[in-house]
Amino acid sequence: MMRTVFLFVLLALNVAANAFAAISVNDDLGHAVTMAQPARRIITLAPHTMELVHAAGGLGNIVGSGSYSNYPPVARAIPVVGDHKQIDIERVLVLKPDLVVAWRYGVPQRQIDQLRRHGIAVFISDPKKLDDIADSIVRLGKLLGHEPRAQQQAGEFRRKLAALSARFSQRPLLRVFYQVSERPLYTLNDRHLIGEAIRLCGGTNIFGALPSIAPQVSVEAVLAANPQVIISTNVAHEDRGIAFWRSYPAVGAVRRGKLFRLNPDLLDRPGPRMADGVKALCDALERAR
Repeated sequence: MMRTVFLFVLLALNVAANAFAAISVNDDLGHAVTMAQPARRIITLAPHTMELVHAAGGLGNIVGSGSYSNYPPVARAIPVVGDHKQIDIERVLVLKPDLVVAWRYGVPQRQIDQLRRHGIAVFISDPKKLDDIADSIVRLGKLLGHEPRAQQQAGEFRRKLAALSARFSQRPLLRVFYQVSERPLYTLNDRHLIGEAIRLCGGTNIFGALPSIAPQVSVEAVLAANPQVIISTNVAHEDRGIAFWRSYPAVGAVRRGKLFRLNPDLLDRPGPRMADGVKALCDALERAR
């Protein structure tokens, strides 16, 4: 009898210990993010971090966001606490978050440090590869206590990319110029997620080997590389980014009419919808073929 009671007490203590065990994951900078219990009040400071938390099952727990967070549609109703340059610390503290998910190149480090001094856990997002997006969903799901949903969403993201790779990665190569902006003229190299996406779709990034992740290039350099396809996600001025090249008919992409403007919300945000952005990129390259 005493042995049974003893075992029951041990079991109860073990269950209680597990119930209050700390949750810990590493963010994209390798910093440990530790919480005493699953996050219940979350602030996301970039559009893609909103989408990552949504995929991980935490949409209903988001109490504040950064500017331009417009997906899912209910995100527009969530209070905005700042933009990519800075946040309103006082407003953040009023919302009493237990977790903030920020973009590495967004909020200044001094404000991140300030949040941590107030005892708020901060997860920094900086995906370097497409698979890092899926991994981020899984880690955030652990912090939220929604691991099964997060694993399911991450698996779906990976399956979409695998299907695209199987279909397009071995297609005839096309030389691609990916235009970020027109004036000044910026592009992205192969260390950026877009470089990986271009390869997955059976393309070659004409500036993929440049050392800077987001290099400024000249019109003359683009003309010399003679891309077969030009991709732009600049929609601020309708199709200006594409129309700019029509005065250069010697470029193969212009001569053949292979200029495509794609949705920046899908390709420029390193979140779960990027799988749909990669599909749009692959479809554009296939039309060019």
